[in-house]
Formats: sequence, C-alpha cells, structure tokens
Amino acid sequence: MKPSVILYKKLPDNLLRRLEAHFTVTRVHDLREETVRSHAQAFKEAVGLLGSSEKVDAALLDNMPALRATSTISVGYDNFDVEALNARKVLLMHTPTALTETVADTLMALILSSARRVVEVAERVKAGEWTKGIGPDWFGTDVHHKTIGIVGMGRIGLALAQRANLGFGMPVLYNARRQHKEAEARFNARHCDLDTLLQEADFVCSILPLTDETRHLFGAAQFAKMKSSAIFINAGRGPVVNEKALIAALKEGEIMAAGLDVFEQEPLSVESPLLSMPNVVALPHIGSATHETRYNMAATAVDNLIDALNGNVEKNCVNPQVA
Repeated sequence: MKPSVILYKKLPDNLLRRLEAHFTVTRVHDLREETVRSHAQAFKEAVGLLGSSEKVDAALLDNMPALRATSTISVGYDNFDVEALNARKVLLMHTPTALTETVADTLMALILSSARRVVEVAERVKAGEWTKGIGPDWFGTDVHHKTIGIVGMGRIGLALAQRANLGFGMPVLYNARRQHKEAEARFNARHCDLDTLLQEADFVCSILPLTDETRHLFGAAQFAKMKSSAIFINAGRGPVVNEKALIAALKEGEIMAAGLDVFEQEPLSVESPLLSMPNVVALPHIGSATHETRYNMAATAVDNLIDALNGNVEKNCVNPQVA
C-alpha cells in the first residue's frame, strides 16, 4: 500500500500523476480546522504534506502524528512553524532555485517602471492627457549608471546585480550577513553596512526573507537616511517594511518613489494610501508569477516531497538536521 499524503494546492495533471505514482493523495482546498476535521483519518495517516499559502503550525501538526515531510511551493516559509516541525522531526522542503531569474526580472521591472514613471504616465495617456509635446511634469529619472543597493545578497540578489551592473552599468552596493565573493568578483559589488547603503544608493532594493530580525527593518529612521531622490523597491516580504513609515516618507518627500510587489497585509486594502500615490508602483505579489516559473516551482515541490520521503535531503531542505 502506498504511503498517504495531503495535497492542498491544485497541481497540473501531469504533476498530480507523478505524485500519485508514489503516494495515495488526498486533495483538500485548505488547511482550516473544519477541513482537517472532515478529513481527520487522512490527516492522521499522512506522511507528507504539499501545497502553499496556508499556515502549518503546532495545532495542525497535532492532527498529523505520522507526518515526516512537508513541501511548500514557494521559496519563503514564514507560514511554517519551523520550531514545531523540528520538535516533531518533520522535514521542510522549499523551492529556492526555481524562481530566481523571474523574481530578478520583476525587481528590474519595478526599478524601471518607478524611475521612468511608466504606470503613471501610461494612465495619463489613456486618460487623454497627451495632447501636445510633453514637459518636465512627465519626466522620470535615469536608471543607467545610478547606484543600486541590494539588501539581501542571495541567489536573487546576485541575479539582480547581474542585470543592474552588466545591463545598465550600475555600481552595486550590498548588505548581507557575510561577504559574497562571487558578486564582488563578477560585478565589483561593495559590501557595506546598511546605513552606508541607505545613504549612498539611488535604488534601495530589499530581497529579504521575513524573520524576527528583519521584521520592520525599514522604518522611519531608515527612510530618513536615504537620498530624497532615492527609490525604494521591495520584492522580498512585506512586513520587512513598516508601511506607515514608508507612506509618510513618500508623502513628505524623504524619498522620491517606491516600487512594491509585497505588502504588510495581502491583498493590499483598497483603502491603503499607497493606491492613491502617483509615485508608487504597486503589484499584486507577482514576483514568481509566470506560467513557466509557477510550473517549475510546483514540479520542484513534488520532487522535493518524493526525495524527502525517500531520505534524500541534500538540496532544498530548510531543516536537514532533523532527518
């Protein structure tokens, strides 16, 4: 008899067949209490859990005594109580390599659209405002040869540095827990403390995961240190930024603009002041949202679960020490 797993995210048919070749699969829509109750036996027997965007905490794990591995269709895992997983020796797999290039593309799109005011002026054209040659009130600011500051020099940071330095001739500053020799060798990137980066960068790009240390890392004090001509970009995690402080910095002209793919609360409230600010480009968390990348993420997550339950945790495992 095949081992049992719970699937809480729709998969393409071929990936579902791949999963079903190894396991008995119970498909559910979510991990809410009522869902767990209505599939109590399946949750009790499941050795694997696969999906995304649902909370996996101690309360859920108490209903899954046989669980050995969980696989998320994402690179971030802040929905998971890692301490609770470790205490129960449950492996956590994720997809850190499947979305690198696509998220770096999104960051570059935010840089360009914010600097050149692409969204704002496109809407003005659609509104019929382009009736004569444009003047300075339509102008943006250059991107090429401006200094980019990357906060979080991991895979995505390196891919962004490549685009910025080789494609746009941008000097690269970066802040990370340790020096990144490849970034320094390939792009002449300069490692610096956060204050220096904030003071010198024309574009401050956050690609940080959400942890206790990074929550509200960007607040009033940080925005005050940035150039008044600087543009802030965030495609990491929303709660890394104190959104009220960001709104105030934009309103008061402490920084020029922001390009945001993530927010403290998602979906973003229709009442958010960010939506009425012409110097803000707001996207609906589309960093990895291409057909190709989302498929690759799902395929990687399926393979991760198969590997984990076969004892292979050499890659993509958050907590291999519990194996």
